[in-house]
Amino acid sequence: MSLPHPRTARRAVTAREKELRRRFAVRAEVFTHGGLRLRLLLPRAADELIDEAAFEHDERLPYWADLWPSARALARRLLDAPLPDGRALELGCGVGLPSLALLSRGYPDVLATDYYGDALDFARANAERNRLPPLATALLDWRDPPPALGRFALVYAADVLYEARYAGILPALLPRLLAPDGAVLLTDPGRAYLAPFRERMRALGWRLNERRLREPHAAAPRGAVEIHLLHLRPPPDTG
Repeated sequence: MSLPHPRTARRAVTAREKELRRRFAVRAEVFTHGGLRLRLLLPRAADELIDEAAFEHDERLPYWADLWPSARALARRLLDAPLPDGRALELGCGVGLPSLALLSRGYPDVLATDYYGDALDFARANAERNRLPPLATALLDWRDPPPALGRFALVYAADVLYEARYAGILPALLPRLLAPDGAVLLTDPGRAYLAPFRERMRALGWRLNERRLREPHAAAPRGAVEIHLLHLRPPPDTG
């Protein structure tokens, strides 16, 4: 009996992924860019994870369980841009695609954060299933970041302005996380709360550049969605 060729052998399923498959109905999506191909595990449907008690307590909805076009656009940007000169932090990482993009380039100092422990489990499992280095993760409540978290050369986030309150919370959070000479990358599909966030950051003296990207998306008109890419730097006297 002949053994399968190594390239056709089935991928070994990690213990973490087995546990996620036991707890969740799951699906997979593929992300490709240049020569990189990542196969991502995520819950079958975010709607299936809605917890009415959690929503009543803190208006929590499982946005993390989808792979948004903004996350794909941010991952492409991180794959094409120069690597940061220092630690990097993802806010609202969900299933982890942008952080995996940095890991795939051999960049080791990445911390993926989310408000949901389940999101962090999926993000770590996705690093493992794509044979990337272990992904460091941490739970993070944007309203109360621990001082021990430190400062980062790059803070990045995809599609995190889906509620009005975040347009106020993020401007207060970012100065607590970003190094004085650091940068923020944020992608957004043009949600209603992007403009208030943008204006708030400008009023606080942040320097902001914005570009429009087109991200392929089969369900969108003309097969793509427009994504806003914001590049922000703190006021010169931040320290």
